[in-house]
Amino acid sequence: MPEIFIDNVRYEFEGKPLVLQFMLDQGLDPPFFCYHPSLSIPANCRQCYVEAGTPVMNRETNEWELDEKGERVIRFFPKLMTSCSLEASDGMVIKTQRTSELVERAQKDTLEFILVNHPLDCPICDQAGECPLQIQTYKYGPEGSRFEHKKVHKPKRIKLGPKVILDAERCINCTRCVRFTEEISKTEQLTIISRGDKNYPAVAPGTEFDDPYSLNTVDICPVGALTSSDFRFKARVWEMNQTPGVDVTNGKGCNIDVWTRDNLVMRITPRFNPAVNDHWMPDFGRDDITRLNENRISKPQVKLDGDSIKSSWSNAEMSMAEKLQEVKPEEILVIGSAFSSVEDNFVLNKHFSALGAKEAVFSPFIKEGSGDGFLIEDDQYPNTNGCRLLGLKELSPSELEASIKESGVKLVISLEDDLVGRGAVSAAAFEGKFFVYMGSNHNETSAAADLVIPISNSVEQSCSFVNTGGRIQRTVAAKETMYTNRKLNLEMSMGRLDRYGTKFDNWVSDRNRIDCMPAWEFLERLATLSDQQFGYQTTRDIIAEIASVNEKFSGVNYDRIDDELGVPLISNEQEAKSV
Repeated sequence: MPEIFIDNVRYEFEGKPLVLQFMLDQGLDPPFFCYHPSLSIPANCRQCYVEAGTPVMNRETNEWELDEKGERVIRFFPKLMTSCSLEASDGMVIKTQRTSELVERAQKDTLEFILVNHPLDCPICDQAGECPLQIQTYKYGPEGSRFEHKKVHKPKRIKLGPKVILDAERCINCTRCVRFTEEISKTEQLTIISRGDKNYPAVAPGTEFDDPYSLNTVDICPVGALTSSDFRFKARVWEMNQTPGVDVTNGKGCNIDVWTRDNLVMRITPRFNPAVNDHWMPDFGRDDITRLNENRISKPQVKLDGDSIKSSWSNAEMSMAEKLQEVKPEEILVIGSAFSSVEDNFVLNKHFSALGAKEAVFSPFIKEGSGDGFLIEDDQYPNTNGCRLLGLKELSPSELEASIKESGVKLVISLEDDLVGRGAVSAAAFEGKFFVYMGSNHNETSAAADLVIPISNSVEQSCSFVNTGGRIQRTVAAKETMYTNRKLNLEMSMGRLDRYGTKFDNWVSDRNRIDCMPAWEFLERLATLSDQQFGYQTTRDIIAEIASVNEKFSGVNYDRIDDELGVPLISNEQEAKSV
């Protein structure tokens, strides 16, 4: 097998990897700015310099030439090489800054040139704490600045588009943003203008950067030149908790990181998954922070004389239990939701099936033609295939409304799905029925309900979803509710403020904790009133049961989902849509 020597350590490789990416794959930490694994390679920052050489082959004997010590004779390239564009070859020898004074000096000089006109913005820059330039300056840069002249000034606070703001003085011309619009989103809305030390990215005159994936340029900018207009000056990275999750605004199920502070979602960024979304996500998925933070249902609500008033959990449980005793099982209509998790839909269906009700139904939310063939799908909900695989009966909006209006239906129970707001059914369809809605946000459907049960959303519990490609993925709880605590839940991440803050500190507030619980947990509490409890303690228990009773989920568990970045349940996307 071909071999390569990096800082006197031997590695084996296959194919023709690029040296920089190979070093990253081995857990090494080479410095770089312009390189990105999903973009083309301009090699313009020069920060990834290495000394590189190859062994000399004797053309007559086809054997390596050896020196007097019996070691291979290495012929080094006459100049330093950019490792991002250098292809590994058999026997190649690489010296990084760890073993080469020349490389170490070159990287220090390169950083000094980059910093000549770079503003000293670290105290006020959103990128501080996760800035590659800041980190590499501390690790590899000069100890001080020799530049004592006036820096070049460029435009600041330029609104490139509705979501992205540019500070041109910070730009180091890595061109990542330009290459993203050319190669990934293919809108070609950004380019580099001007020359020399005065150039920076810009849009064409009379246009704006309204690319539906524009905020990905903020993620990949290595210096904080591009910032999010929504997140700008909101929080420091060390103040927030970073929690893995899944984007539930679309059927693609992009992998995301949820960043929270004081129990509020501050931002959402993409998380790498080569089988789903690579390094990217659409902008509208990040806008979900509004739904996650605001307009939340907190405490159960009951409707009296046409007005919804807050109630207690015990009263909500008793009200629902009494209503279940008043009606016959065949008079109950249970509506699942492609917006809710696999676990909640499973327990909903199992609970009411145990009472004798018919199998739960659901209605997908598909907008034909709204997908773009990349990361935006026609399917507006994250778990349509999950409902199909669980065996819930699929109804069109008209069929669902007809089922609700049936004279034999007296009790309608709906899991989180704004059926009225999205136009699937009319509010009038629930007239004359006792309507129970389990949801996380106030909407037109909750307004029509006689009993509203506040349930946890996708960032307040660990739960799973099956995307349009048939891959089951899961979230991890990122926000606390009134009944959860991140210090007790070992899956929840803890930030600096969580470790050292107290309830008396001004950055900690209980008002951001919602009085809600997962739908499955409410159904478990409801089941105790009729001695039907299933004994679930966590969603891990639920997914284990699903895997044991439904062969389509065979072998699925959270550990496997985490290790494999999701588990394919359906062989391909076409099969997923026909389940």
